[in-house]
Amino acid sequence: MSRTPNSRREETHERIVSVASRAIRKRGYAGVGVAEVMKEAGLTHGGFYAHFDSRDALLVEALERAGHESSAALSQAAERSARKGVSAFRSLVETYLADSQLASLECGCPVAALGSDMPRQSELVREASAHRVRRLIAGVRHALPGASRAAAAAVAGTLVGALQLARALGDGPEGRSVLADARKSLLAQYDQLATGPR
Repeated sequence: MSRTPNSRREETHERIVSVASRAIRKRGYAGVGVAEVMKEAGLTHGGFYAHFDSRDALLVEALERAGHESSAALSQAAERSARKGVSAFRSLVETYLADSQLASLECGCPVAALGSDMPRQSELVREASAHRVRRLIAGVRHALPGASRAAAAAVAGTLVGALQLARALGDGPEGRSVLADARKSLLAQYDQLATGPR
């Protein structure tokens, strides 16, 4: 069966966004150049504007894709954990702050990868970034029923900050220790709220 021109165009568009979503997490917003993304996607630089109005439009789509990928990974982990009787909150903390998050910057939460870059972007990208932060806080609230928005924001801040600090220290004992300490602290403080009294 042959592909229609629209399906080829959509596949090409998706390939560009996929490359850019990994690139923003690995190199930050500033490290994403149109020429490099197009080359990595196996395309010419000239074809970019057939898919996007601007570099910022690509960044917004890449951020959205990265957020969806991160959310999907967290949801899948929560489903597996729920079958074992583990709370959604414990699953969130253990997945978000897993040692494996230190091995590759191309995966994981875009808020942790891009947090310090977000305020320096154009209004369009800042708005998309703020939306992604709100989604993270909402995800924490979902995993921690009954938590106030303030508590969920504090937990989200701890998750993001711990991952950023651990990545700064590297994939070794120091970085892993930061993740372990944050996991322990968050679970001691909040997991009983997620599971209720035992």
